[in-house]
Amino acid sequence: MNIRSLTRGDGVVIGAAVLLFIASFLDIYSVDGAEGIDLPNAWGSGPLLLGVVLAGLIGAALIVVARGLPQAPKVAGLDLGQFGVAFTVFAAWSALGNIFDPAGGANNVGESSSSGPDAGTGLILALIATLVLAAAAIATPLVPALQAPLLPTPSPAAPQPYGAQPPAGYGYPGAQQPQAGQPYGGQPQAGQPFGGGQPQQAQQPQAPAADFSPFWFAVPVARPLFAEDGSPTPIAELAPGTWYLAVEQRGPALVAQTQDGRRGVLQDTSGIQRG
Repeated sequence: MNIRSLTRGDGVVIGAAVLLFIASFLDIYSVDGAEGIDLPNAWGSGPLLLGVVLAGLIGAALIVVARGLPQAPKVAGLDLGQFGVAFTVFAAWSALGNIFDPAGGANNVGESSSSGPDAGTGLILALIATLVLAAAAIATPLVPALQAPLLPTPSPAAPQPYGAQPPAGYGYPGAQQPQAGQPYGGQPQAGQPFGGGQPQQAQQPQAPAADFSPFWFAVPVARPLFAEDGSPTPIAELAPGTWYLAVEQRGPALVAQTQDGRRGVLQDTSGIQRG
C-alpha cells in the first residue's frame, strides 16, 4: 500500500474516523439529575455500534485501502472505494436517526409516554463525525482541492559537487541508469550480446526528438502507465513520491521508464514535477 497515493480528502476521512472512534466511548444519553449514574456508550448499544460506529469505521477503511492499492479490488462489479462511500452515507443517516430519537422507542412503552433521555455527547460527536466522513468521501472525487496529495512530494536530490560520485540506486535524479537493453543490475554473459538477452538481429534505434532531453519527474497522484503499442490495459502505475525518467515525448504524452526498467506511455502529464 502506497500512502503517498492518499489525498487531502482521504486525510479528512481518516480524521473523521478517529473522531467517530473517540465519540463511541462517550455517553450516548443526557439525563437531568443523573449525576453518579453510569450511562452507556455506543459499545453498549448494538444498533448504534453496528449502524453508526462500525459502519463509519469500515467505510473509512475501505476508502483509504482502495486509494492506497495500485489496483482496487471489485466486489459485485463495484470498486472497494464505492462500497466505502455507501457505508459512510449509511452511518451518517443512522446517526441522524439516533439524534432525533435517542431512546429508540423505549420511551413509548405504556399508556403514558415520556420524552425520554436527550442525546448525549457521544451521539452528537458521532453525528458530526459521520457527516464529515460522508461529505469528504463524496466530495473528494469532485473537488480539486481535496484531490491534492496528502503528503508532499519529496524535492529532487541536491546537485552533487564537481567530481563527486552520484548516489547508487534508482528512482531519483542523479541515480545511475542501466544500459539500454540490459536488465537492471544484470551482467553480460560470455557468448551473449551486451544486455544478457538471447542473440537477435540488431534493430535500428529510433532517434529521439531533437528538442527533447530526458529528465526526471514525479506525479502528483497515482497515474497509470500504458504500453507503447497503444494497449488500453495499464502495465504499471506511477506513484507519488518516486522519481521516474522521461525518455521520450509523444505529443502531450511522455514515454517513462519505471524502477524495474519497464517503459510505457504516461498519457496524463498535467501537474507533474520536473526534477
